[in-house]
Amino acid sequence: MSSNPPSNESKTQEYEFEQMNLQVGSRIQFITHRTIKPIQHFSTLVGWVKDEYMIVKIPFESGAPIAVNDGDKLTIRVFSGVNVCSFSCVVQRVFPRPMFYVHLSFPVSIQGTSLRTAMRVKVDIPAQVTSSAGTSSVFLVNLSVSGALIESPKPLADDGGEVGLSFYLIAQPGNRQVRINPTATIRNINVVKPTSGDQPEVFTYGVQFVDLDPMHHTMLQNLTYEALIADRQKIV
Repeated sequence: MSSNPPSNESKTQEYEFEQMNLQVGSRIQFITHRTIKPIQHFSTLVGWVKDEYMIVKIPFESGAPIAVNDGDKLTIRVFSGVNVCSFSCVVQRVFPRPMFYVHLSFPVSIQGTSLRTAMRVKVDIPAQVTSSAGTSSVFLVNLSVSGALIESPKPLADDGGEVGLSFYLIAQPGNRQVRINPTATIRNINVVKPTSGDQPEVFTYGVQFVDLDPMHHTMLQNLTYEALIADRQKIV
């Protein structure tokens, strides 16, 4: 597998802590170095005291917390929607059962890569679109923090028009379904012709979100981040 970065990434540069735009509850990549090959896990940011320490959840694997000890060296990687940043830190203190979190040394040097555009993730999510013509069932075939690509079996609205969009994403912890319902502006329309005569036309609509809730924005950041880290084949 190629390790080359996607073409929409720029060169690595130094970042300030504030430029990572971290929020409590953000998903982060938690990389341990206890073996020859670094092992990647996902974790959640609990909080931080600037210039002192960060608090993150201990990752779980197969239903149990991974082994983490005071003094362990880690790499933390975060994705903020426009930046992918990573930094080295040390485990300062482990809080085991029932808390399962750790204090990490506050980052001193942060290396980041700026993404030139909002990266899109391939998805297959049923959705509802509401326009002046009524409500239609559609599918989202890609998503980003700024918009989506919609496939519909019938025309929805004119280019430049606004529509209401409603779909669900899975939130952690607990695999909760969260309804995402932004207003969106249609930016482009295409008609995909069938490859055989017995298939209908498919209408595709590129839309830009207008009033995305900040919490929903974070969820889409995490969706993109996880695809970027775990399955780059999903990056459009």
